[in-house]
Amino acid sequence: MRALFGLVLVMGLGLAGFAVYMVKGYFDQQEAVLAAERAAASERLPTVEVVGVRNPMPYGTVITREDLKPIQYAEAFLPEGTFADLEALFPEGEDVPRIVLRPMEPNEPVLAAKITAPGGDAGISTRLDSGMRAFAISVNASSGVSGFLRPGDRVDVYWTGSVSKSGDARDVTKLIETGLELVGVDQTADQSRSEAIIARTVTVQATPEQVAKLAQAQSTGTLALSLVGLFDEEVAGAVEVDQRSLLGIAPEEAPQIAAAPPPPPEVCSVRTRRGAEVVEIAIPCTN
Repeated sequence: MRALFGLVLVMGLGLAGFAVYMVKGYFDQQEAVLAAERAAASERLPTVEVVGVRNPMPYGTVITREDLKPIQYAEAFLPEGTFADLEALFPEGEDVPRIVLRPMEPNEPVLAAKITAPGGDAGISTRLDSGMRAFAISVNASSGVSGFLRPGDRVDVYWTGSVSKSGDARDVTKLIETGLELVGVDQTADQSRSEAIIARTVTVQATPEQVAKLAQAQSTGTLALSLVGLFDEEVAGAVEVDQRSLLGIAPEEAPQIAAAPPPPPEVCSVRTRRGAEVVEIAIPCTN
């Protein structure tokens, strides 16, 4: 009986020790989780609340309160042009609308560059930078890069026409402008359009001087566009090609005209008679 009592006592002490061990392990595990959360919280970047997008908003959408929501954004990486609240987004009240110029996705902050000014429309005039002008260029399937041009793309402009110099007329293709931004294709400024369309006109933004050059070039020859890569920052140099340089034909040399020989030296003389003989005597020439 005593032996059985002792066995039960030993087993009880063992179970109690095991229970204490398990409880200690659980508390140690919870302490480690809390420490990890404290460390993560200390490394977390501070955030600020800005106005964000609740639903997908394509080009031309009129912005309403139902399309927006407050979102948290890392303060160190906050882009330029955000809005802290709806009062900043609608300074003249929600009755004066703002329209989407560039598509926005859910949880994206609303940026001033992607929407119109209060009361503005989504026309091309809202896309022009300060001091820039819009100019339309007539294109077709070949000169318009097979319809793959979209608003926001950059293009180089080539002019082809006839040039006459010193009576020598020749056809020339020359690069006249580089990196012009497209602000419209046909009658749309929607940058979200992805399908290829064969446009009849494209509209670029350019300085007044560039507009004058393009107008003169379009009236005296034909213009062709070349699409610039999205991440291409290299500026193309002077490019000019004519038929001779294209085919590797050397220009004809002008015929060489032999110089006339110098006139013989002038000789002056007098004749005198000596008896029956006539003698010619050289003398200096005078005027």
